[in-house]
Amino acid sequence: MERVEKVMNHQTFKDIMKRIEKAEIDRVFCKHGISHLLDVARILYILVLEEKADIDKELVYATALLHDIGRCEQYEKDVPHSDAGADIAEKILKDCGFSKTECELATNAIRVHSDKSGKGDLFACLLYRADKLSRNCFECGAIADCYWPEDLKNYCVKY
Repeated sequence: MERVEKVMNHQTFKDIMKRIEKAEIDRVFCKHGISHLLDVARILYILVLEEKADIDKELVYATALLHDIGRCEQYEKDVPHSDAGADIAEKILKDCGFSKTECELATNAIRVHSDKSGKGDLFACLLYRADKLSRNCFECGAIADCYWPEDLKNYCVKY
């Protein structure tokens, strides 16, 4: 997965991941580091296979790796992370050799991944589900203080 490696080694990606890590240093809830991103990528890929969606594996992984990249802008400038993330992701994806069509598919999914409906886009809906399913609420020490609704909390392993 050559293009995925390019995403992970892209200087903007690395710089922003450090900014997110620094901003979340005292966060007691779920963090948005590489472990979360890879969990989302793996679950998203499983969901894509289960749905028999015609989405390239590299695009699945790249989209998942970039889906929370806008968190830095959310923390620093109070802008929605999904909007900021889609804009940042577009540049990274282009730099890493993804086509215009692939960039559009990924950035749309990132832009609406916080919206449960996914705006009717299968890939966005699957990204939303993978993002939520990636959380191990059953082992979280802060679950009693979590703002997530009960119906979204993961009390067992599903993927």
